[in-house]
Amino acid sequence: MTEIREEFIEQAKMIARNSEILPGGIEELAAKFQYSHDTGKPLRIKLGMDPTRPDLHLGHTVVMRKLREFQKLGHKIVLLVGGATAMVGDPSGKSETRPALSKEEVEKNAETYFEQMSKVLDVSEAEVVNNADWLHKMSFTELLKLSSKVTVAQMMTRDDFAKRYADGKPISIVEFFYPLMQAYDSVEIDADIELGGTDQRFNTLLGRDIQTAYGKKYPQLVCLLPLLEGTDGVVKMSKTYPEHCISLTDSAKDMFGKLMSIPDNMITRYYSLLTDVSADELNKMDEQIASSSVNPRDLKMKLAHTITAEYHGNDGADAAQADFINVVSNKGIPDDIQTVRIANGKSLLDLLVELGFTASKGEAKRLIQGGGVKLDGEKVSDTGLVLENLSEVVLQAGKRKFAKLVTE
Repeated sequence: MTEIREEFIEQAKMIARNSEILPGGIEELAAKFQYSHDTGKPLRIKLGMDPTRPDLHLGHTVVMRKLREFQKLGHKIVLLVGGATAMVGDPSGKSETRPALSKEEVEKNAETYFEQMSKVLDVSEAEVVNNADWLHKMSFTELLKLSSKVTVAQMMTRDDFAKRYADGKPISIVEFFYPLMQAYDSVEIDADIELGGTDQRFNTLLGRDIQTAYGKKYPQLVCLLPLLEGTDGVVKMSKTYPEHCISLTDSAKDMFGKLMSIPDNMITRYYSLLTDVSADELNKMDEQIASSSVNPRDLKMKLAHTITAEYHGNDGADAAQADFINVVSNKGIPDDIQTVRIANGKSLLDLLVELGFTASKGEAKRLIQGGGVKLDGEKVSDTGLVLENLSEVVLQAGKRKFAKLVTE
């Protein structure tokens, strides 16, 4: 075997930062890089996306940033829209069967994906494909051939399937087809490396098996990236939990404020996964936090500015920071708050939901009980409060949401 050159080992080490390379680790990835160089053929780097929702969040950018690294090394990014797989629904990590999306829902949700991704990647240089183009055309005979490549025992090694089976919860046969469909995508696009979150371990590794079964001599490697926690620092970032999710479509002010709300123990993790900060800088931050030689708030301020600037530009980040300092640090009120005219006798709970300050009355009630709602700077304790005879009273919900209330 040809000795792998140092430059490709260094490239592999860079890609392996924050990621797990399967099955052969850095050495096998470096060999892929050298083979690509020697043959003059860029590697084909696959990322599959099921457009189950119309917007992306910072958790998605962890994988997208890794794609950018491959792109800078000269390899071909293949962005695969799951037009067919989204209509099945990925069962990874799910405790019950997911509802399938219609063709119209898939197409509608996919419309904004690439515009948002272009904030991280050079989408114009990527190859964009839709697995509906081949999966919807498969004959029943071809489908049977594909399903013969994997056993029920293999499928049941997935933790989510095994747990649901043990708990007596139903598993639809169509859910077995999702990983098969995703794996066959790697055959169709001739993927050399597939990226995904750590919850995609089974699906992506199955792609290797299916490629081998269909005759690919050097099947794809798998690059798995961590799942970013939401702003609560516990549950993975997801639109299922909007109060802890930072969307790429958030305003600069909201993005900055949400980043400032992460717990201190998430500071270096967010820096590591969402910025280009070096390992040495991360180690220095950890030491400073541990020794209390720096105020964590200052590190978060820099983090929030760095990330917000990436998606809204420096001017947007500067304005968001100034607003945050005024509202939160100096306990001020924004200059641009909306004036809302409400009917006399309006329920505060109803108003908080109608303004979008909370997602539900239950959340509104918890926010009040936790002292997070104020009228003209005074905390509200009565969850049954009715608003009457108000003249330009400032409502504050949490640290960043304001409205000037006038009753009619």
